[in-house]
Amino acid sequence: MKILITGANGYIGMRLLPQLLELGHEVICAVRDEKRLSVDKRTKEQIQIVEIDFLENIDTSKLPKDIDAAYYLIHSMTSSIDDFDEKEAATAKSFNEYVSHTNVKQVIYLSGIVNDKKLSKHLSSRKNVEDILYQGDFHLTVLRAGIIVGSGSSSFEIIRDLCEKLPFMITPKWVLTKSQPIAIRDVIKFLTGVLQNQKTYDQSFDIGGPDVLTYKEMLHKYAEVRGFKNWILTVPIMTPKLSSYWLYFVTSTSYKLAINLVDSMKMEVVAKDDQLQQLLGIKTHSYEQAIEMAFKKIEQNLVLSSWKDSIVSGQVSDHLEKYIQVPKYGVLIDEKRLSIKNGDAVLENIWRIGGENGWYYGNRLWKIRGFLDKLNGGPGLRRGRTHPDKIFPGDALDFWRVLLADKKAKRLLLFAEMRMPGEAWLEFKIDDDNVLHQTATFRPKGLRGRLYWYSILPFHYFIFGGMIKNLSKT
Repeated sequence: MKILITGANGYIGMRLLPQLLELGHEVICAVRDEKRLSVDKRTKEQIQIVEIDFLENIDTSKLPKDIDAAYYLIHSMTSSIDDFDEKEAATAKSFNEYVSHTNVKQVIYLSGIVNDKKLSKHLSSRKNVEDILYQGDFHLTVLRAGIIVGSGSSSFEIIRDLCEKLPFMITPKWVLTKSQPIAIRDVIKFLTGVLQNQKTYDQSFDIGGPDVLTYKEMLHKYAEVRGFKNWILTVPIMTPKLSSYWLYFVTSTSYKLAINLVDSMKMEVVAKDDQLQQLLGIKTHSYEQAIEMAFKKIEQNLVLSSWKDSIVSGQVSDHLEKYIQVPKYGVLIDEKRLSIKNGDAVLENIWRIGGENGWYYGNRLWKIRGFLDKLNGGPGLRRGRTHPDKIFPGDALDFWRVLLADKKAKRLLLFAEMRMPGEAWLEFKIDDDNVLHQTATFRPKGLRGRLYWYSILPFHYFIFGGMIKNLSKT
């Protein structure tokens, strides 16, 4: 069966892709930028990739006509605060137009639970997208989920950040709102289970795990699974805006996502029934089991995808190739070179940079820079990295975005997503003479940009000098 995945480089798409391949399906991945599809070479050889931006002019020739089914996994909540609902509606209409020129029989849409009488803007937008998709010339199956718990999911990482960093929390009253979390493993079972199942055509189903919990209970249960205690005091004075700031500064989420999440966390997201679970014979995992499974993946370095990699943040919001060509004119450069003995070992050091491993020198200074960036509205260092020793173009790496990761060419190129008066690149390359090149390039914006560069130049001397020396150690 030939299947289209839209939003293939998102958190769910990256989990769904290997399952569909394992089931023997032909898969077409629709992404805005092929370079941001973080899969290995073997997987790329098994799939077809098409570049489509559903917010741009429609070119129906991009999609093959012999598509049997499609997964609609696109959303814009992380990219905007004010108009993401308009973008989501426009994207859904564009999708309908694209697939109307194919033979697609079924479209599967992963939405949110919308049973509360008063919906947040985020959930209202999801329901509106559902209504638009129902107008398409195909059979629609809608799966409505609440909080998805899995290694790398936004909900799991936020809960993890809060519990691991704050043993005592003063929280807003929305932590008493009820939700029905579901394990990512179960979500994938539902997504594959409804595929070409005619009993699910033209219907919407709620999916959830066996537990209905408040957010406060979820925080407590997380601590129990991890073997520690936490204390939570609920106060009524934290406004949605204050709550958003609280989430933004404590966790790795972006401010845009924090605002939209807080808006939705005031709504109950509890499944109205388990009709689909009974139909497919799926036994869902408990919340505690979902946490335990997430940590098994983390401990085994098997995290397939992270919401941090797919998030639209900072300055790299569209095509990576716009930034791959590092400018040579009108820029300020800090370049260091060092002869090395074991190029392969040094390359492995480069591929492990950032995240838990740090930046090889001056990690406290990097943390201070990350904190200042967070205060200024940037991502800070809390995004970390998805894999400890694997890097793909498009990945988030602390407050950098990976533009190029080519082990054969022995080159890693990063673009800064931290807030600064200019644009910055950091490149590592090992040449044929076994010389390690480490180059920081900064394109300043006006006088303020130049003043910024020269003010941090003394720190560059120590940080970048120490970094290249430690990277070269084998």
